[in-house]
Amino acid sequence: MTENHYSSLLDPVKTIAEVAGEKIMAIYGTEFKVDTKEDKSPLTEADLAAHHYIVEELEKISSYPIISEESSDIPFAERSSWETYWLVDPLDGTKEFIKRNGDFTVNIALIHQHHPVLGVVYVPFKRESYYAVEEGGAFKQTMDEAPQNISVKKQFTDDLVVAGSSSHVTEELKQYLDKLPQHELISIGSSLKFCLVAEGTADLYPRIGLTSEWDTGAAQCVVEQAGGLVTDLQGNKLQYNTKESFLNPFFLVFGNTSYDWTQYV
Repeated sequence: MTENHYSSLLDPVKTIAEVAGEKIMAIYGTEFKVDTKEDKSPLTEADLAAHHYIVEELEKISSYPIISEESSDIPFAERSSWETYWLVDPLDGTKEFIKRNGDFTVNIALIHQHHPVLGVVYVPFKRESYYAVEEGGAFKQTMDEAPQNISVKKQFTDDLVVAGSSSHVTEELKQYLDKLPQHELISIGSSLKFCLVAEGTADLYPRIGLTSEWDTGAAQCVVEQAGGLVTDLQGNKLQYNTKESFLNPFFLVFGNTSYDWTQYV
């Protein structure tokens, strides 16, 4: 598939993410019920409403198969042959949604040969989009304003800024942060941590804790097209659909690609 083909899918996917966000916000202010999934993570009607809408609309614009957090029980034996597929987190940051703090996103990625080639991260609470397509740059758009090209911060000063999780702090992460040079820690939920790196607000986002592939695919595309990298703790690019489990390895997201961020592991 050519870059032009991916580009032609970008606007429809942005619209799908925005409408899914509207469906989420329609539930946000209500007394919604919170269920618990088998893995003990929370599930709300907003997750399901966004999921059903996104899947239905993606099926209209392409014939690619779809993996969503809410419909991920597809055996690796079946999906291992997929060269290109959609990877969706209909509501990333369900805990933040339940807390009503606004730090949640809609994530839609197109994965081709184990790598994200299109990504849309929509922030319903702020009506902001971060989006990118392979070889097309990365952009941020707020409401109906003109899109702004974004890029990572390639160098850092003594004022190192680190994005961190507001809901997941492991002992290993604390040890990593303790080894870093002096820094300011910005705590925020969902894939917004990637977006802070992509737009140059943060230098680094270390995730030394569990995530799944649908949490990272769309935002990884945005970071990479903004000039940054997303790697495991050995410095290898994060890849997708290479194994039975959807769990990611621990990873680092950063803008300064000439600096060895793995030295603090």
